Amino acid sequence: MSRTATIDRKTGETQVGVVLTLDGSGAGARDTGVGFLDHMLDLLARHGRLDLDVQASGDLQTGAHHTVEDVGICIGQALDRALGDRAGIARYGNATVPMDEARASCAIDISGRGLLVFEAELPPGAIGNYDHELTEEFLRAVAANAKLTLHATVEAGTNVHHVIEAVFKAFARALRAAASLDPTEVGVPSTKGTLT
Repeated sequence: MSRTATIDRKTGETQVGVVLTLDGSGAGARDTGVGFLDHMLDLLARHGRLDLDVQASGDLQTGAHHTVEDVGICIGQALDRALGDRAGIARYGNATVPMDEARASCAIDISGRGLLVFEAELPPGAIGNYDHELTEEFLRAVAANAKLTLHATVEAGTNVHHVIEAVFKAFARALRAAASLDPTEVGVPSTKGTLT
């Protein structure tokens, strides 16, 4: 069973293409015009064991907000499509990841209900053209469009680069666990019989 999806999205602000395979190795290229986002997507692919191609162009002269949010929307839609009816998945995943002095945790339920709980106080600022606040916007877009419940918590850290990197790695690891196939699960892991 190939758990793969392709998403193309074009608006007046951005054009985004995503190709995602759940059972991958981290292969693919990420080119969004937002260097720090590309770096975080590399981490998401590698630690989430996703093959992930992302090509995006957008109105970066107004800032990176539209590009980062729309990439999150497309990755969320790709996850939703690649997961299919959710039969046989583990459904739940969690991870805690240290990155030097920083530490972040993430818990995921592929519940069919999009929700982000983001417990972090990132200071105002930017890394290149990536505003720190875009971390929450990206995760919210993914959670809403992948229809998953996502709790992300920053537990420690003073270097914002390290903090955001820990968040993305924890998200990747939790997603990898939740989306993995459980050989003991014979159907959809829900008493309702559906997670879509």
